[in-house]
Amino acid sequence: MKNLLRTLTFLKSYQKVNILKPYILVVQIVKPGEVFVHRNIANLVVSTDNNINAVIQFAVEQLKVKHIILFGHYECGGVNAAMDPSDMGQLNSWLQILRDVYRYHKDELDAIESKSERLDRLVELNVREQCINIIKIDHVQKMIHSTGYPIVHGLVFNVRNGQLIDLELDVHSIFEEIRSIYDIKPFKKKKAHKKLK
Repeated sequence: MKNLLRTLTFLKSYQKVNILKPYILVVQIVKPGEVFVHRNIANLVVSTDNNINAVIQFAVEQLKVKHIILFGHYECGGVNAAMDPSDMGQLNSWLQILRDVYRYHKDELDAIESKSERLDRLVELNVREQCINIIKIDHVQKMIHSTGYPIVHGLVFNVRNGQLIDLELDVHSIFEEIRSIYDIKPFKKKKAHKKLK
């Protein structure tokens, strides 16, 4: 993981990297098995998605992953589609989650006149919201309560110039603001019941 974080730091500071080079550099520096990846349209972390829940549970409980990186990118087709209120068939229910992110931040986003800047900001806000969704997952909370990990990071890749942007989210502090709603608290061992005679 240290190699991956060094790579991401390097990519963040290197502004003129070719769009394909970040992936090549990560592949060259990170050893097999050091990165566990899950992908979907618009990087959504949906509480009812058994796939992502299983992936995250396996990552934190079995692989003991200490860092989860939610990695979005500008010019995201999913974000662009969510901004279009037309009927998209099967995608409607999936994009509704992203449209909810827009609704949560409607005033801020509607104040941005440039469509491309508005889309970029929605990408960033979506990464933030999905990082929060990760920390709401029970398996993640249990591991944080018992080990202090994982740490959740939100990154955005600018496909136009190769810049890697760390949103510098303090997800644990953000979670403190909503803890009373989502905190499942660590499980306590149940006392053994005495057998009745």
